Amino acid sequence: MTTAKDLLIIAIGVDHGGPVGQGDLSLALAGAELIDLLGTRAVTLAGERVVPDGDDAPEDRLLAEAAASLVRQVPYESVDDWLWRRGRDLFAAYTAVLEEEGQLTRERRRRMSFAAARMTVPDSAVRRRALHRWAADEPVVLALAAAVGIEGDQSADEPVVTDDAVTTVLAAVHDAVMELEAVRQRRSFENAAFANVWRGA
Repeated sequence: MTTAKDLLIIAIGVDHGGPVGQGDLSLALAGAELIDLLGTRAVTLAGERVVPDGDDAPEDRLLAEAAASLVRQVPYESVDDWLWRRGRDLFAAYTAVLEEEGQLTRERRRRMSFAAARMTVPDSAVRRRALHRWAADEPVVLALAAAVGIEGDQSADEPVVTDDAVTTVLAAVHDAVMELEAVRQRRSFENAAFANVWRGA
């Protein structure tokens, strides 16, 4: 399993008081992929540029797709650009793969067949591993979860990420999620203003 898959399982399987936006999660999943690629030395960071480093494809299918999609021409791609490009519809891609692998199931409410199915995480070694990373206060997992609004009740001392490259990615994920929220709010204001114009017409 990868950090991205663990993050998605945590987002769905942990009771954190409300749903997480798919766009937010997609950005965080792209960040998780990049952190795993840094961990396997498939990439390095030169400042905020993602530099491919090695041709060995990861065993995980989605992580291999991520590695294959790296920009390999100078001046390479910034971390921010990677998040927005790779993150596009990434939530849907991960949920589809996890469903295919049997790590996610969809449950429909009996009396509301038209309602959207609720995703659940069945008990498995994969789920237990993801939740163990969450419960163990693993800094990267906690930071990615916090970026999308999932706050845990772990120890009061906030775990610290000491790797500079990973810190750069985590900061970029946080900034991208904040930017996405700003776009949502702006659209909400614009839609409200448009509706008010029609009411006054």
